[in-house]
Amino acid sequence: MSASAALYTREVLALATSLAAWPLDAALPITSHARAPTCGSTLDLGLALDAAGAIDRIGLRARACAIGQAAAAIFANAATGRTSADITAAVGEIEHWLQGGPAPNWPGFDAIAAARDYPARHGAILLAWRAALVALEQRG
Repeated sequence: MSASAALYTREVLALATSLAAWPLDAALPITSHARAPTCGSTLDLGLALDAAGAIDRIGLRARACAIGQAAAAIFANAATGRTSADITAAVGEIEHWLQGGPAPNWPGFDAIAAARDYPARHGAILLAWRAALVALEQRG
C-alpha cells in the first residue's frame, strides 16, 4: 500500500466531505481564522455559545488537505457542549499525541492516526482546535 493510500483512506475522505454539514454562517457571532505555517492550510471558524459559555453552534470553511478537513470534521462532530477549558485541554492532548503520546480524549482520532507519522500534516490537524481557542479568547 502506498503512503498516500494509507493516509487518505475512505474514512478520511468521508470525514473531509462531511464538513458540508457545518457551513460557515456569517450570523455566527464569534469568528476566527487559523493557518498552518508548514503547509499553508487555513480554516475559518464561526461559533455561537450557550448561556454557560459552551459551544452551541459551529460553522467551518477549510482550505486544507483531506487530513486537515477530516480533522476539522472530527472537531465539529464533538465540539458542541465543549468549553474553552475543554478545547485548551484537547490542544495539549493532540500536541502530545502528535509527538508519540496516547490518543487524545476526543472521539474520532483513530480515523487520522496514520497522519501522526507525517509532521507536515500536524499543523493542519490542529487547525480547528487552534481556531476555536482564538475565537473563545476573543470572547473574553
